Amino acid sequence: MCGIVGIVGQTPVGQSLYDGLTVLQHRGQDAAGIVTIHDGMFRLRKANGLVKDVFHTRHMLRLEGNMGIGHIRYPTAGTSSSSEAQPFYANSPFGISLAHNGNLTNAEELKTWLFEKARRHVNTTSDSEILLNILGHELQQVDSIDLKPDDIFTAISNVHNRVRGGYATVAVIIGHGMVAFRDPNGIRPLVFGKRETEKGFEYMVASESVALDACDFEFVRDVAPGEAIFFSDKGTMHSQQCAQNPSFSPCIFEFVYFARPDSTIDKISVYASRVEMGKKLGAKIAKDWEDIDIDVVIPIPETSCDIALEIARQLDLPYRQGFVKNRYIGRTFIMPGQEQRKKSVRRKLNAIGAEFVGKNVLLVDDSVVRGTTSEQIIDMARAAGAKKVYFASAAPEVRFPNVYGIDMPSANELIAHGRELDDICQLIGADKLIYQSIEDLVEAVGAGNSDIKLFETSVFDGNYITNDINQSYLEKLDAMRNNETKEKSDKDADSIIDMHNEGAE
Repeated sequence: MCGIVGIVGQTPVGQSLYDGLTVLQHRGQDAAGIVTIHDGMFRLRKANGLVKDVFHTRHMLRLEGNMGIGHIRYPTAGTSSSSEAQPFYANSPFGISLAHNGNLTNAEELKTWLFEKARRHVNTTSDSEILLNILGHELQQVDSIDLKPDDIFTAISNVHNRVRGGYATVAVIIGHGMVAFRDPNGIRPLVFGKRETEKGFEYMVASESVALDACDFEFVRDVAPGEAIFFSDKGTMHSQQCAQNPSFSPCIFEFVYFARPDSTIDKISVYASRVEMGKKLGAKIAKDWEDIDIDVVIPIPETSCDIALEIARQLDLPYRQGFVKNRYIGRTFIMPGQEQRKKSVRRKLNAIGAEFVGKNVLLVDDSVVRGTTSEQIIDMARAAGAKKVYFASAAPEVRFPNVYGIDMPSANELIAHGRELDDICQLIGADKLIYQSIEDLVEAVGAGNSDIKLFETSVFDGNYITNDINQSYLEKLDAMRNNETKEKSDKDADSIIDMHNEGAE
């Protein structure tokens, strides 16, 4: 999962891009990058780290120009080395820079095609660089140096025909403008907004509406599945549906965990959807656990706070903040290695003993993925004096890998894979465990937009919306992207970078 922003302005955009990335930091902590266009040249700064650590005053002063894009990264495909940081750029044709949120399911096939047919070299293991080169190849087919909006839309139609998977993308083309497009299923989110200045209109695209708010852009709408929108460097906007058979199947996990509660995605308030999750799960607990004695409801901060509050209301029980969160520790789910996640849980949370001593507590979390975090938090609750610890998950059992841009690649890492409820409960050390049903989750999120008939729910039910995922693919993905392999590839990539740096010195 990553975050992207892009702005076509009438004045320098560097600071606004920085501000947009800062409020999207929850979507990725591994790397950050910004590219702007000034005097017909790219100005690029990217590196591993948080936005505030990657960009210093000297970098921002160099990021001149009235048009640019930005990216914050959490690695799903490729490594977490700095060589994988985005945006990427290609000199031909015109000069293109691209940022991408999602994951291409036919990346290996595309990489081979690029080398053998298009004669394009991909220098990293990132599927985003593959997508950049596919777009570059399609734009190369235009028999003119003067790109028209229809030329760009034709190129993106061809991209859709060639590429599979989940992708929300923004790219800038030197001398022309900025284009944003979304995969034909609308798996990954993308919105755009505008503002009027004395010099004309300025446009911004982003992964979530909260970035528009932070930069004082008025939300216009979501980019439709399969749609492309071109914002010229002259301040005009053009849009076209570029997919042959678009559907509307956004990723439901955005609402469960990733997105900020103050965002609106595909006309659905993330906050309201979480309140609805709490209503549904509270009703289920009241029905299925009628004889369970619960003294207090405690959320595992922060995503589950709104959910837990609604559960407490449904059960007519006290709601308490039993854990204090260290806000200087990142989100453990999106940390690149399992060992790093384990170490961070204890540093991230500390229990307030008075809320646990002698009580039967119901802990509420947004989901249970690998189970290690849940196990450690339950241990903390017991150490703080809880008599019994019950556990509720606002999402169903995560049993299947995600292939569209969420770091759930290895089925063996998922605690619910191949296990029943009692087994999972025993492994995390809870006295009782309950999950939201998939039907209730879909109904809770879908209540905000009746136009969505089908959400992307593959991590729960194994139904992959692109219809191109089989067991062979999952096994290959498992071998490539389990934690041990990812950590080894990171070390190898860093060694290569170190050798280059030593040579340069």
